[in-house]
Amino acid sequence: MTPVELSRTVLHAVRRAVDAGELAVAVLPERVVVAPPGPGGCGDYATNVALQLARPAGQPAPAVAELLRTRLLRTDGISDVVVTGPGFLNISLDGDADGRLVRDILRAGLQYGHSDTLAGEAPELHAAHDARAVVLMDSVARVLRSQGARPRLTCAGPPEDAWVCILGVPSDIPVGPGTDAPLRPVPAPADPTPLGRDVARWALLHPAPHDRPHLGPDHDDAHLAQRETNPLFRVRYAHARTRALLRNAADLGFTPEPGPVAPHGDVLPLLADHPRVLTATAAHRAPDRLARHLVAVADALAPLLPSVLPLGDEKPSAAHRARLALAEAAGTVLAGGLTLLGIDAPDHL
Repeated sequence: MTPVELSRTVLHAVRRAVDAGELAVAVLPERVVVAPPGPGGCGDYATNVALQLARPAGQPAPAVAELLRTRLLRTDGISDVVVTGPGFLNISLDGDADGRLVRDILRAGLQYGHSDTLAGEAPELHAAHDARAVVLMDSVARVLRSQGARPRLTCAGPPEDAWVCILGVPSDIPVGPGTDAPLRPVPAPADPTPLGRDVARWALLHPAPHDRPHLGPDHDDAHLAQRETNPLFRVRYAHARTRALLRNAADLGFTPEPGPVAPHGDVLPLLADHPRVLTATAAHRAPDRLARHLVAVADALAPLLPSVLPLGDEKPSAAHRARLALAEAAGTVLAGGLTLLGIDAPDHL
């Protein structure tokens, strides 16, 4: 069960409770957010939907949570539900939750985390006539499309040739009047195009829109550096390592097979959180959220990679196959996220 499927399952439980007269809620939430449990939580996922429903239902949040807990425990694929704190639902999935998540990612490929949440919506995006604003708008539009929306783009002036040819922004963005909330990030202090498409886009998108990008003679070398101090390098290197591991495993005669992976650190919770990150990125028009998430995935993956392949005379085991599948899933998330930022994810680096 993916986070999206679990979200729908919880929402279905809410609707059934309302239909049965157990909850008196006039307006149901359009969706339910599920995420890895926070401090004090447990299980595979947690949601605060009971706290959201408590006031409109006229019931204490723990009572709403207990009501939903009873319904969720009858659902296939859910092994346990625990109420913690003021009314958080902590959900444990049946059996091999790790393997299911990895299989779901590999099945979806680069579209993992994409949804139809915003289907039918056509948000208007308008950018100032500025390189960073147009790159930001292009990336926001990509993420919105991944969630089912069909954004309409306009710009205060025609995109310059260098932005199209080097930064990869669309050449056909119409020139039009601004909207009530135009995309107007802090402009870049220097021309980003000498960095090339991938590095320039990262340098413009990784900082939050209200932060000043570090560009110019004193900073460009850091963006281009092929070393661990460069977050873009870490993300692309982690992806390339996963591809190299798949090639090396094939040479050794074994393939990835999703299954339990212990220990896996923070990798699996971060992969499970990817759909929520895309939703938040679209909602807040903030590609920096996605960029920082990719850095977190790459950093969490790094300690796992040395244990993926057998060492010495060791024979490939189920644990090696499961770790290889997890590495492939993480590489898939990194590649999909970079693609939404308009950045290539090379197999060799």
